[in-house]
Amino acid sequence: MKLNTAAMRYLTSEDFRVLTATEMGSKNHEVVPTTLITQISGLRGGSGVGNSISELAKANLIARVKNASYDGYRLTYGGYDYLAIKAFSNRKTIYSVGNQIGVGKESDIYVVADERSRKRVLKIHRLGRISFRSVKNNRDYLRNRQSASWMYLSRLAAQKEYAFMKALYDNGFPVPEPIDQSRHCIVMSLIPGFPMRQLSSHEDPSTLYSSLMAFIVRLANHGLIHCDFNEFNIMILDKPPSDDAQFVVIDFPQCVSIDHVDAERFFKRDVDCIRRFFERKLGYVAEEYPNFKRDVSRVGKLDIDVQASGFSKKMVKEFEKALSESREKGEDEYPAESASDGSDTDEVSEGHEDEEEDEEENEGEGDSSSVEESDAKEVLEISSNGRQVS
Repeated sequence: MKLNTAAMRYLTSEDFRVLTATEMGSKNHEVVPTTLITQISGLRGGSGVGNSISELAKANLIARVKNASYDGYRLTYGGYDYLAIKAFSNRKTIYSVGNQIGVGKESDIYVVADERSRKRVLKIHRLGRISFRSVKNNRDYLRNRQSASWMYLSRLAAQKEYAFMKALYDNGFPVPEPIDQSRHCIVMSLIPGFPMRQLSSHEDPSTLYSSLMAFIVRLANHGLIHCDFNEFNIMILDKPPSDDAQFVVIDFPQCVSIDHVDAERFFKRDVDCIRRFFERKLGYVAEEYPNFKRDVSRVGKLDIDVQASGFSKKMVKEFEKALSESREKGEDEYPAESASDGSDTDEVSEGHEDEEEDEEENEGEGDSSSVEESDAKEVLEISSNGRQVS
């Protein structure tokens, strides 16, 4: 779906409280009852909540779902977008949203700006759209709540990418500056360049090739493998500061540790992607290329540091499981997206509440829902009488 912020300027603080309440209710419910939305929002008077629900449904931020025992609502991807942008707005990260500048298999990219008109990039993860859609059959960690689970996996992708990008940026790797993250969205610096896939010629392909291969090896020596290192995820700078700094690398949700069971295969795949591009597009064939066993020698532990930064072992396990299933099963049919579209769905049963033993086992490790507690509380606690993002 395409981001449309037109309705945001008209939403009141009460509307956002109701939207947040729907998000929080989805933690344990596939369909969130209206009574629960009223209770969580903390708003007095059912008519006010009803009016907010009506406005949110008209804007396709929530979707009405007919349950066997009651009518309720489900958060849509549009509503999830609004909650993330609202959090960015409250934190002064985003003031305005501009044009869409890119679309990927699992993400949408927009130009945004802060209050000082500094341009930035907003990346919205949308897992379940293409290559992750086979994951829907895994009922273990998706917990029978498909729409909320796609949002949860998208949030995991954003959290993982932000954590890896921050670790790499802080250690001097050529990556965008990570600025903020909320739910399934990341705000990062805007790179003055273009995707390497647009290159049809280069004045010094050998130097560029060597620099890219050196990046792969350096990254591995610090404990990480990109796993999607190709011409789509490498930005060539318009005005490179030097021959050794001609590019910036993006897109890190699929990064793995060099201790991963398939690390050598992923490393080789990254190397082969660059070799094929240079041979096919630039007519450059290099005899030398990195080898995992020969050239990788750990000198850093960014893979361990990222887990320590907040992307927990449980999150890693769940996201790795999603990636593994997607790779093994290949592309499947699209998941049911009636709730994401904002249309009604008949006879959807209520999701199961987490069992006590699951809660004890997973305590402190996060929850398989679309809810990001800190941002949700922020919307409920902060008065939203200020300017709205438009």
